[in-house]
Amino acid sequence: MHELGRRIVGGELRPGDVLPREELLAEQMNVSRTALREAMKVLSAKGLVESRTKVGTRVRDPRYWHQLDADVLAWRCALMPTEDFVQKLAEMREIIEPSAAAAAARRGSEEQLKRLEAAYAAMDAAQTLDAWAEADLDFHEALLSATNNELMISLFSVIETALGTFFVLSARTVKNFKYSLPHHRKVLDAVRRRQPEAARRAMQRMIADSSAPTNKTRRHVEKG
Repeated sequence: MHELGRRIVGGELRPGDVLPREELLAEQMNVSRTALREAMKVLSAKGLVESRTKVGTRVRDPRYWHQLDADVLAWRCALMPTEDFVQKLAEMREIIEPSAAAAAARRGSEEQLKRLEAAYAAMDAAQTLDAWAEADLDFHEALLSATNNELMISLFSVIETALGTFFVLSARTVKNFKYSLPHHRKVLDAVRRRQPEAARRAMQRMIADSSAPTNKTRRHVEKG
C-alpha cells in the first residue's frame, strides 16, 4: 500500500494510468493477491485509485485525493515537498493557527499554558536542528490543545507530519535555526496575558515570516 501510494503521489503512476492486472501486479510487488486487494481497498478509500468493471484499477486525479490523510501527507513529505506544496501548507496555517492562538488566549488552562511554556523552553535550549524542530512541533501542538476545541486538536494529528517537515525546511533556510524564537515568545506572552487579538497578530507575523520568499524579514527578527 505504501509503495503504490508513494508511486502515485510521486507521479510515477499518473492520473488516468491503469494499473497492471491483479495477478501481474502482485507478482511484480512480490505479495499475495489477497494482500494486494487489501492495499487497493485502502488506496481507494484515500481517493487515490478507483476500480471499474472492464477497465481495471485506475489512478484518480489529485483533486479526488484525501490530501489531509496522514499517509498521503507523509508520502508527499517523504518525497520532499515542492515549493507549491509548502506554500499551500503555509496558506492553510494562515487560516487555522492565528485563530487557534486567539482561542488559546481566551480558553487555555493553567496546565495547558505550562505545557506551552515548556515547549518554548525546549526551543530556546535546542542545540540541533532536529531538537529545534521537535520542540517547535510541540509548541504548535500545545497551542492547538489549549484552544479546547476538539476539531482543531484533531486537525493537528492529521497535519503533524507536514508541519514537522515544514518547520525543518524553514529552519534550514537560515544560518540561525532559532530565527523565529522571538515570534514564538510574542505568541506565548500574548496567550499568557489573555490577549486574544495580540496572540492572533503575533501568530500571523510568525507565519508570514516563515513563508517569506527571502530572508530579509528573518534577518530583521534576528537583529531585533
